Amino acid sequence: MAHETPLQPPAHSDEIKVSFPKNHVLLLAFNRPKSLNAMTPTMTDDIKAVLDWFDNEPSLWVAIITGQGRAFCAGADLVAWHKRQSSGGADADQKALIEGVDGFGSISRRYSTCKPIIAAVNGGAYGGGVEMILNCDLVVASEDAKLALPEVKRGVVAVQGGKRMPRLSRIAGHQLASEMLLLGKPITAKDAATRFGFINKVVPSANVLPTALALADEIIENSPDAVQSTKRALLIASRSGSVEEAVVAHISSKESKRAFVSENIQEGLRAFNEKRKPSWKNPAKL
Repeated sequence: MAHETPLQPPAHSDEIKVSFPKNHVLLLAFNRPKSLNAMTPTMTDDIKAVLDWFDNEPSLWVAIITGQGRAFCAGADLVAWHKRQSSGGADADQKALIEGVDGFGSISRRYSTCKPIIAAVNGGAYGGGVEMILNCDLVVASEDAKLALPEVKRGVVAVQGGKRMPRLSRIAGHQLASEMLLLGKPITAKDAATRFGFINKVVPSANVLPTALALADEIIENSPDAVQSTKRALLIASRSGSVEEAVVAHISSKESKRAFVSENIQEGLRAFNEKRKPSWKNPAKL
């Protein structure tokens, strides 16, 4: 079903596409298919503007990111990177990494978003493309997708996602993370799911987006307040070395406080007692 009321996302270039395939769902597609959706500064700025807006739009509960054409994202634009390096741009690059708190493509280190983000990986994902996937909540990939962290093959270091190396190490373990990072070789989507553990579903190419939309449907059957509070707990846990500290920080979070006083918590409990399906409302703005 199309969104019931017109939504006005921020103005953006044609390097991304924004649509609303069903109620409560944002679809953001990288749109440089001839360049395998390699990331540019313009794309990053566009993605940041749209996701910041998504964060603050109560009627949108889930985002799906994907790529146009035969690749999800080929990572950084290495031609532009070479030009910066050749003109003495190393200091500026390092400064940008530190200041770019949302990371590669404004996704790989993004912490502000308490709403679920699903990656629909329709083809190859390399370098920063994998970084973004690692920071998504659910990942659907095509059977023919290849994923790689090939930076060492180009003399650069996999730091653009900031947390990519520790995050991959936590998910896959030290040895498997080393396999991806130190060898720089592509892995299959099946291996990413069964050996490395950062893909949820591997499906035929034609089913990638429909499967991602089906996952979004399952999410929006649940209370958006509860879902967003739960994601905040997961984000806090990813930054905390102590379970107790994470629990206390989550209980004190804006999302948790909102969930405990929301109309949706009352609706969920009422619906359970009345043996009916709950009817959720958009969460209050934080």
